[in-house]
Amino acid sequence: MTPTSKRRSGKSSHPARGTLIASVLVLSCSSVLTACGSSSSTPPVNNSGIDYSNAANWLALPTSITHKVDVFYLSDTAYQKPTPSAPDIGPINAPSMIKGDQAAFQRTATAFAPVANIFAPYYRQVDAMVQKSMTPANQVKDVGGIPTTDAIAAFEYYLQHYNDGRPFILAGHSQGSSVLSHLLSTYMKANPQVYKRMVAAYVIGYPITQDYLNQNPFLKFSRGPNDTGVIISYNTEAPTIGGPNPVMLSAQHALVINPITWTTSEAQATAQQNMGSWLPDPTTGQFVKVMDYANAQVDTAKGVLICSSANVAQLAPGNPLLPAGVYHSYDYPFYYFDIRANAANRINHFLNK
Repeated sequence: MTPTSKRRSGKSSHPARGTLIASVLVLSCSSVLTACGSSSSTPPVNNSGIDYSNAANWLALPTSITHKVDVFYLSDTAYQKPTPSAPDIGPINAPSMIKGDQAAFQRTATAFAPVANIFAPYYRQVDAMVQKSMTPANQVKDVGGIPTTDAIAAFEYYLQHYNDGRPFILAGHSQGSSVLSHLLSTYMKANPQVYKRMVAAYVIGYPITQDYLNQNPFLKFSRGPNDTGVIISYNTEAPTIGGPNPVMLSAQHALVINPITWTTSEAQATAQQNMGSWLPDPTTGQFVKVMDYANAQVDTAKGVLICSSANVAQLAPGNPLLPAGVYHSYDYPFYYFDIRANAANRINHFLNK
């Protein structure tokens, strides 16, 4: 159950020794999305035009079904316009998107690999720099257009041809999570019988606001480690950041869960409580388990998750989209093994109902 990608290699220093080079983990083009989400109650018409019977249009398809539950995963923003005149929303076979999604898959979606069958479509993405130039409302509108139409077409194809009635987890990061917010508020509202099979939705790296939930009262935010049919979300920052977090702009009343304790309490969870981070080895560049690295604390006022144990100077992303201290690229890697254990726990609770 692996994508066609290989783990990204490259030189970096061991994070436990304080010399991690951020370029290994930073997304090639981090998504800059707003917190408004989708408030529409009508599912987009399935006019994607993308042929999801073609395996080339999937980032990951299982070679065999080995688990009782699936994960339907949508990747980060990876598309970068190759020229100024290129389309703002890339084609389904854009080389930058394919390369970036394959790398992102290894540091995010693989967290679920031991507990679920992973299905991950490619979808046409909005260029992140283009998004940054948009108003929040236009960002939501554009992501809710072609990217969401593709994702729903892929999800419907998955349900009809791959799922075979199994429960499923929705998971994403960055623009993928933004798309999931639209899928949840439209497709799931129109298809409650499908929604009943959803174990949980890991909408990580994109803020879920109270306004969004008010507009979609059938959706619920997670309040503990065992609840099912719920949304799980957080966006990671240092205690002090070097500028506005573009992921959080206009995110009023964003809700946050602590990915170590899986509660909404503002009590800090220590790095020693963390089950393990997934960070690059200094010698090989391959991702390895690192203990005692990332702590976590919910900041209700800011609507973000604070990690104070990482060194901001060492992790400054060197990315024009992300100020120093915005740990968007580390939302999954910091808490990788906690996510894995929590997914297994929620699956067990769902199956035992």
